[in-house]
Amino acid sequence: MSEERVKTVATNRKAGFEYFIEERFEAGLVLQGSEIKSIRAGQISITEAYIQISDEDEAWLLESHIAPYVEANRFNHDPKRPRRLLLHKKEIYKLYNAVKQKGMTIIPLKVYILNRRAKIEIALAKGKKLYDKRDAIAKRDEQREEQRSRKL
Repeated sequence: MSEERVKTVATNRKAGFEYFIEERFEAGLVLQGSEIKSIRAGQISITEAYIQISDEDEAWLLESHIAPYVEANRFNHDPKRPRRLLLHKKEIYKLYNAVKQKGMTIIPLKVYILNRRAKIEIALAKGKKLYDKRDAIAKRDEQREEQRSRKL
């Protein structure tokens, strides 16, 4: 049996606050040579990133930043280039239909290394309104107060 090793490299902490997360998917990333080395070093940011489905039935990760790998010199990659996501056709159609019909968006949640391969967890999400965010803050504050009172 092979043991799965997972190393989380980057998380999108704002996603839970900004969106209602409906459904999660796991996708592979198509990377260039120096990009995987930068990802393993933790040099990736996905807070401003989003996923777009193209007309050719492909999913793309846009606006993510993978820092240039210092040792790669002239063979380095473009830090903000679009990166293709590896998903099954059924998953791509499901995401495409949800975005077109229900007005949802696709956001990255976290990037991790699973058995030496870079994976990204993406989610089908609906944006929160301002009053939803206020409710979330109020609930979180209530839970903190309860925990503090239990400790005392």
